Amino acid sequence: MMAAANGCGGGACQCNAAEGDRDAEAAPASVNGIALHRPGECPDEHTLRELAWTELLRQEAVRLGLLPPLDVQEAPPLGEAEQEIVQRMLDRAIEIPAPSEAECRRYYDARRAHFAIGRRVHARHILFAVTQGIDVPKLAARAEQCLIELRHKAVAPTRFAERARELSNCPSGADGGDLGWIGPDDCADELTAELFHGESGRDALGLHPRLMHSRYGFHVIEVLQRDPGRQQSFEEVRQRITVQLAQQSRAKALHQYMQLLAGGAEVQGLVLQGADSLLVQ
Repeated sequence: MMAAANGCGGGACQCNAAEGDRDAEAAPASVNGIALHRPGECPDEHTLRELAWTELLRQEAVRLGLLPPLDVQEAPPLGEAEQEIVQRMLDRAIEIPAPSEAECRRYYDARRAHFAIGRRVHARHILFAVTQGIDVPKLAARAEQCLIELRHKAVAPTRFAERARELSNCPSGADGGDLGWIGPDDCADELTAELFHGESGRDALGLHPRLMHSRYGFHVIEVLQRDPGRQQSFEEVRQRITVQLAQQSRAKALHQYMQLLAGGAEVQGLVLQGADSLLVQ
């Protein structure tokens, strides 16, 4: 448990008493009695959590004698020197063993497709773009109707290009929706996941049986050709996998560490649900 009041570097911690006549909703969010912002200010949710995680770390550094206690009622910003001290504190608290070769091989075997280079597909699509104010359910229904039409066995081979020119909100519509050859880095993450890493569509050709959703809208997609590229060996990517696994382990350990700090603190005015501070990424 982290101590409140003087033990956390917060001085007398009488800020709430001094503001006793203020409406409770206007009181600043706080960690162990230390206000995270000035009265009347309304930081957005992300900024407020960032301030809270930073103050939790500062208070822990004070508790450990790494930073001097301060007689303050509002969380002070951390300078570069203080940030370096906090980072060293985290490095000592979070010790991550290097992943074993067996762990790296299991990771590689489960994600072989991610380690192929030069993979690409020749595809075309019809984009039903989601724009401000649009009726999304109605747009999705139009996209679904287009997909149903193109999946019909009797549809003419030229119909996809015709519908792309008529309906697509992408400039490629003028070319019948043809996107040419594209790789994993050439399209939205959601499409990359479906076209290159999805279990069902990894090697599939032809019209995709479902609408693909991306940040841009709904896509009717047809894969015309695939180039499998070259599969990199385990030896070629072992160092990369080692770094990835170490980063994942560190992120998990940091999350647990921050949750322990939050669990031992008196936090008012916000809910800390995850260690998403920039300081711990």
